[in-house]
Amino acid sequence: MTASESPSGTAADQAVPDGAATRAAELRALLHHHAYRYYVLDAPEIPDADYDALFRELQALEDAHPTLRTPDSPTQRVLGRVLPGFVPVRHQVPMLSIRTETDTTAEGARAFDARVRRELGLTEADAAIEYVAELKFDGLAINLRYENGVLVQAATRGDGETGEDVTQNIRTIGQIPLRLNGEAPPVLEVRGEVYMRRDAFNSLNERQREAGEKTFVNPRNAAAGAVRQLDPAIAAKRPLSFFAYGWGQVEGWDAMPATQAGVLDAFESFGLPVSRERTLAQGADGLIEFHARIAAARDALPFDIDGVVYKVNELALQQRLGFVTREPRWAVAHKYPAQEQVTTLRDIDVQVGRTGKLTPVARLEPVFVGGTTVTNATLHNEDEIRRKDVRIGDRVIVRRAGDVIPEIVGVVPAASLDAARLEGASSEEIADAALDVLERQPDPAAAAEGVAVEAEPAVNPNDYPGRGEPFDLYKRLGGHCPACGSDITREEGEVDWRCSGGLFCPAQRKQAVLHFAGRRAMDIEGLGDRLVEQLVGEGDTPPLVRTLPDLYKLGFTSLVVLERMADKSAQNLLDALEKSKQTTLARFIFGLGIRHIGERTARDLAAYFGSIDRLVKASEEELLQVHDVGPVVAHSIRTFFDQKHNVEVVEQLRASGVTWDEHEGHQAAPPGPLAGKTVVVTGTLPTLTRDEAEALIEAAGGKAGKSVSKKTAYVVAGAEAGSKLDKAKALDIPVLDEDGLRALVAGNGEE
Repeated sequence: MTASESPSGTAADQAVPDGAATRAAELRALLHHHAYRYYVLDAPEIPDADYDALFRELQALEDAHPTLRTPDSPTQRVLGRVLPGFVPVRHQVPMLSIRTETDTTAEGARAFDARVRRELGLTEADAAIEYVAELKFDGLAINLRYENGVLVQAATRGDGETGEDVTQNIRTIGQIPLRLNGEAPPVLEVRGEVYMRRDAFNSLNERQREAGEKTFVNPRNAAAGAVRQLDPAIAAKRPLSFFAYGWGQVEGWDAMPATQAGVLDAFESFGLPVSRERTLAQGADGLIEFHARIAAARDALPFDIDGVVYKVNELALQQRLGFVTREPRWAVAHKYPAQEQVTTLRDIDVQVGRTGKLTPVARLEPVFVGGTTVTNATLHNEDEIRRKDVRIGDRVIVRRAGDVIPEIVGVVPAASLDAARLEGASSEEIADAALDVLERQPDPAAAAEGVAVEAEPAVNPNDYPGRGEPFDLYKRLGGHCPACGSDITREEGEVDWRCSGGLFCPAQRKQAVLHFAGRRAMDIEGLGDRLVEQLVGEGDTPPLVRTLPDLYKLGFTSLVVLERMADKSAQNLLDALEKSKQTTLARFIFGLGIRHIGERTARDLAAYFGSIDRLVKASEEELLQVHDVGPVVAHSIRTFFDQKHNVEVVEQLRASGVTWDEHEGHQAAPPGPLAGKTVVVTGTLPTLTRDEAEALIEAAGGKAGKSVSKKTAYVVAGAEAGSKLDKAKALDIPVLDEDGLRALVAGNGEE
């Protein structure tokens, strides 16, 4: 049907040219196809830029002819309206829960198979029952209603009878098709789980920390909170995913498969994402094998699960088995050890990272969580500790999922702990109850974002008698690095404290040596990661290199005995070290690894001061006279050289023979295609590291910026780009991918 044949017969309909209507339909089909390839199959056929171009073309057509805008149009994934609240939805077929088998051993699977066989009246002589074994996702159950293949409504489980209409938020999830492929039934309710991948969850929390905002306790709560946003534009920023695993109301599906597995296969043909981690299992032995296999692979999965699910495969047998107390007899969830448990916080230590970042680490009463005994957990930073009000002696919730470092996600509210103890609850049950209470507390930031929360009366989660003092990292360390005694600093607006003794601090040796030896610094060929680990004494090896000047004291005999170090390799390294002594002042300054000092700033400092002695003695006021050196950079330089041992390292390097022409002057690099322009890199690029991308920018005459402002000329965005990308779009700053950057620095980009 063309637009002119539309039954509405309005003037607007009749004004739409047939060509525009045809092209809009083509674009919708193309965009649905490519979204399926990208989000569901993870096998895109076209670059993002080409997809964006098709999307913009459809958007322009719909803007010019609003009647072309259909409910299943890809442009309708994010609707602008903020809801006052959610509308109740009565489920046509109740969304019932399934029984949980808490015996995590093989006996749990045997018990389920025995119950099913007993209900069906089978004897030992009868054949094994065929089951579908699937994953039990840790997310939020959702019912998707499709009519004539088009998504018309999405609702939460609620109490099983009545849920909430969250259609506009579900539309923002790229994996959920707005229109089904092929010949879908007239009415099909698809049930599944909205979840958040671990890597997406960790990136989201890191962005929240950088912005000083509330972090989320686990992927499950983060996913549930995103679905229940009243503003879909905010929900669209949360990295959500979806798996289909069941169905509700179905009408007109004449060829509906006769098995659970067949329905899941049909879902895949409709373009719905279905987990590949499923199998047909024969009897209890097949279930046990699946449970064990997934247990072994659980940590490697990209998302959280808390068990597996067994379902009788034949739908006719499911009907015979029926339900008991609103739970199907034909299905069960077989759990794994909990990933969240409660224990006591004994103490808080502070560790120094390879870049000088100071990280508080919780020392815990040993607790078995996520399949292993945990005694330590990260607390991220001081601000995070204070936001959660974690104190020594508290009962805390510890989370470990996959290969993620265990972390403390909250303090058990005293009221929950007391109630749970009275009821004889397990540590896992206490953790679940505490997380529910903590997540439901009124949160000003969440309210500002329009989160629909079931606010309970505010509680003080830390109302314990005799609690310790709020954690103060500076006071705890006396203002000095625990590894080297250097001053610790925290720049304005940052959450992390850092050690200022980069050249001297033993915790930072490896990073300092690698940076100093880098191609863009002293360019010491052959001094790679594995060799540096041996030189600085990581593990049980005594260090040959304690500070940078020790590099120039290395001898053939000490090198040749190292692992994988032949005579020729040892001599080549000694030759490279000798060659590196002849350098430039700019390379030397960059090689010192002063925070915020990139190659271009190092060149500017070398050109302005002309000698290392003048730079070492320069005041912040003098430093501010250098091109593009602001208060943060000036303070960083001054703090570095205020540490006497850093100055001593500089002097020892010069005494070792490292030299340059103090009065060589600075030959300005010829103007490049990015001369005078600031370019900010954010996210992970396909082939370039952040340093490599910024080196390209600076080689083309540009400045590699750290933050986005009106003065930013371009933003180069990769995977997991966060708030910087959002700000660039808000300021209408051109956004490039890696190919765009390469074209730009080659002089082929847009001006």
